[in-house]
Amino acid sequence: MATNTPKIYVACLSSYNSGILHGEWIDANQDEDDIQNEIQEMLKQSPVPDAEEWAIHDFEGFYEIRISEYEDIETVSKIAQNIEAHGEAYASYISDMDGDVEDDIEKFEEAYRGEYKNKKDFAYQLMHDCYTIPEFLESYIDYESYARDLFICDYSYACSEGRKIFVFMRI
Repeated sequence: MATNTPKIYVACLSSYNSGILHGEWIDANQDEDDIQNEIQEMLKQSPVPDAEEWAIHDFEGFYEIRISEYEDIETVSKIAQNIEAHGEAYASYISDMDGDVEDDIEKFEEAYRGEYKNKKDFAYQLMHDCYTIPEFLESYIDYESYARDLFICDYSYACSEGRKIFVFMRI
């Protein structure tokens, strides 16, 4: 799970262009309409009358995902909700993707195989999930070599902030 709720700092551009900092941090894991309502409320409170334009000037809790200044609020909401549901693993998976957020969550859910200390631990777990290995054979299995082979074609990984890895099946 994410350690911090994903948030965006939305600034009033009329105020900004007048040399006044006016904006608000908004929890991004809400529905799009709720975020839009908070943005409209922030604009109503602007020291510049009839403020209408806004931009995202900062964000936090999105891990390595970058949110642009004019990112679509629906996209921001979906990404934030998926980070809340799946944590850093989801953020690691989609950070390099330029696809549709709906497709990305389906691909993530299909590909994600878990969080492990290292590739060898994943290979060990996979081997034991698939086969019953007699104790007397255990010492003959080279899990490092098996892990190397698994990650050549079938699996990929991303490092977490906590030095663990997220493993994904290549689809």
